[in-house]
Amino acid sequence: MKERILFYGTPDFAVECLDFLIKSKLNIIGVVTSTDKKSGRGQRLNYSPVKNYALKNNIPIFQPTNLNSLEFQTCLEKSNPNLQIVVAFRMLPKSVWAFPDRGTINLHSSLLPHYRGAAPINWTLINGEKTTGVSTFIIDEKIDTGNILMQKEINISIKETFESLYHKILQEGKVILLQTIKKHMANLLHPIAQITTGKEKRAPKLTPLNTKIDWSTSLKNIECLIRGLYPIPGAWTYFENGNQKNQRMKILKADIKWFEINHPPNMMLVENHRLYIAHKEGYLECQEVQIQNKKVMDIRSLLNGYQFLEKSKVI
Repeated sequence: MKERILFYGTPDFAVECLDFLIKSKLNIIGVVTSTDKKSGRGQRLNYSPVKNYALKNNIPIFQPTNLNSLEFQTCLEKSNPNLQIVVAFRMLPKSVWAFPDRGTINLHSSLLPHYRGAAPINWTLINGEKTTGVSTFIIDEKIDTGNILMQKEINISIKETFESLYHKILQEGKVILLQTIKKHMANLLHPIAQITTGKEKRAPKLTPLNTKIDWSTSLKNIECLIRGLYPIPGAWTYFENGNQKNQRMKILKADIKWFEINHPPNMMLVENHRLYIAHKEGYLECQEVQIQNKKVMDIRSLLNGYQFLEKSKVI
């Protein structure tokens, strides 16, 4: 059976996968992506990365505001896909994911059932995991719970950041997605139900609350949070600097220094053009930061024009 694939996705990650499938000669009959959004002072209309790619490559585009609508159901019937692929898109209703004869396949950036949710790459790093992976599965009624088709484990290096792990997962993910499609269409795969034990870790959406640094936790936990959120959205903290209270600062790169502790926890220290934050276990050396309303800067550049006064501290 020749595949007729309708592709669902929005961000750059989805674009890379879509491009790989097209260059691998798969039959992509259209893309479904988010609606256009206005932003900026001029309220300019912005297209999703997937829409931009589809426009350049003359691929039919669908942008339903309501996936349950009769209008979109009519589009599905006219397009008549026998397989749908989802990469970084919102939850589909049953009327959509159950439409194709061969079902709907999702690519997920973790080894399911671990790290179900919106931000699996970030949370594997935040939690200090040594391995992660990618999974393809058949979509069902709940989020990330469907039967597994294929999986690939990926090692996490000691200094891995979200940025570097994202690219690792993208490279492995698009390959396993292609393999999954070909084997699935040839009836060579046997979907396996996810087995849960109740100890699975979650990957919730990142928020200002769960990206804020908790200075009472371990230095290792803090360093993992910073790496897991680099370069965006960035781990952040408030700090006090003289009369300036509740200043906000992102710490984008940092390293642990197990020096003997000679300062009270949370104190900010500048020595030899370096910025340290005292901790109960040692020191966090900040290497790249962004103070609110300023650009991202390495510490040496920041200290050329910004002064941390005595008794400055994070809070």
